[in-house]
Amino acid sequence: MEKLKVCQFTAQGGDDAEWPERVYYEGKCAGGVEEVNLSMTLGLMQRQQIQELCTSYAPTFSATPGLTERAYHSIDTGNAHPIRVQPYRVSPQAKTAIEREIQDMLQMGVIRPSESAWASPVVLVPKPDGEIRFCLDYRKLNAVTRPDNYPMPRTDELLEKLGRAQFISILDLTKGYWQVPLDESAKERSAFITHLGLYEFNVLPFGLRNAPATFQRLVDGLLAGLGEYAVAYLDDVAIFSDSWADHLEHLQKVLERIREAGLTVKAKKCQIGLNRVTYLGHQVGQGTISPLQAKVDAIQKWPVPKSKKQVQSFLGLAGYYRRFVPHYSQIAAPLTDLTKKKQPNAVQWTGNCQKAFNKLKATLMSDPVLRAPDFDKPFLVTTDASERGVGAVLMQKGPDQEFHPVVFLSKKLSERESNWSVTEKECYAIVYALEKLRPYVWGRRFHLQTDHAALKWLHTVKETNKKLLRWSLALQDFDFDIQHISGASNKVADALSRESFPESTG
Repeated sequence: MEKLKVCQFTAQGGDDAEWPERVYYEGKCAGGVEEVNLSMTLGLMQRQQIQELCTSYAPTFSATPGLTERAYHSIDTGNAHPIRVQPYRVSPQAKTAIEREIQDMLQMGVIRPSESAWASPVVLVPKPDGEIRFCLDYRKLNAVTRPDNYPMPRTDELLEKLGRAQFISILDLTKGYWQVPLDESAKERSAFITHLGLYEFNVLPFGLRNAPATFQRLVDGLLAGLGEYAVAYLDDVAIFSDSWADHLEHLQKVLERIREAGLTVKAKKCQIGLNRVTYLGHQVGQGTISPLQAKVDAIQKWPVPKSKKQVQSFLGLAGYYRRFVPHYSQIAAPLTDLTKKKQPNAVQWTGNCQKAFNKLKATLMSDPVLRAPDFDKPFLVTTDASERGVGAVLMQKGPDQEFHPVVFLSKKLSERESNWSVTEKECYAIVYALEKLRPYVWGRRFHLQTDHAALKWLHTVKETNKKLLRWSLALQDFDFDIQHISGASNKVADALSRESFPESTG
């Protein structure tokens, strides 16, 4: 088993492009209080009240990160000797981007020149909005860093609180990690090397092991005593109330805590006074908690099979959970008959086939197969990639000690993505799945299964393949180990990776 401790990311499929035009550091944006998003359901008087309240805290709404004295991040490497990695080779255009980023961070006090014996290389990741994320390859440093086991909040408990509310506001802390200072020894260990020389961070950078634990500890302390109307999952702070008058008061108290702590909020990502919001993968508010439809979309939208192979793929998925389905063989019989050797490749779809297909899909999307997540138990993620799609399933052991699905995922690859190598597709399946499953697995130890043995490179991949390197770094915030399983044991993810595109019936 290859253990892997793997910057917060927005990795997308289209990262073959070098450096898009108009790449600028986020801190240059205005980001003032006028960019706060107010709910369209609020009345004129309510909007005026919110605007007055937010204006009274105008300095707190800024695209420039604050700096708190409420927390410090440490890096405990025990007796490990300093690790020094040479900078990655970059294009002249990338060098210009690095120089601009370093100049900006020096001006803001985010970094300083260093004489450290430690050194990690830099990777720039283009973002979909045309900006870039300045990432550090801290994999070797993380490997010798002792874990901080501070617990992440239970997502189900947070959602239960929000679900009862009539008014909800979401505040997003500006570049949250950068608002937490490093202690002196951590600054030395955070050093990174570029063609310009060696620098080290004054504040918590993305990509360090234990960064989520440090930040969660900070926000838990920030909201101490306010738990009846305010919760936080890392940098997403939610304020919820039963009445408008209460909501104004609650929002004011939270903003006051944020100001006192020296933190800032990114205005354009704030949502104020909503009845229902999307939070941690669920729609919540006005007495309801609804998981996003994407949880079962891969099953709900499964196309009617046109070929024997497509029928076999669907039965591979359904059959994996047959032990939870009473009379499975009888229900699936019309579909199983289509796969017999004497049957043609282009299947003859009948009313009985459709009835069996609908019945099995409905079963996969409800009890006794599909289960609600239990955040006190570990999760298992399985992923797979086919020629033209990727698939994944989040699973967890139920009271019967059997693995039940919690979320099904699938995505069709674009024509360009379909031309990637097998290893690239398999890695993208992991990146795609973990981004979608972030509310379930971020900040928690979990297992990941794949039938692609070559993914062992994730821990050591170098700059020879820029795409794989960036994806590997994208996984630094997650704490999991990779388990290799046979293709025959990976039927669910395999089927999901194949279901989203039509196949020629020949």
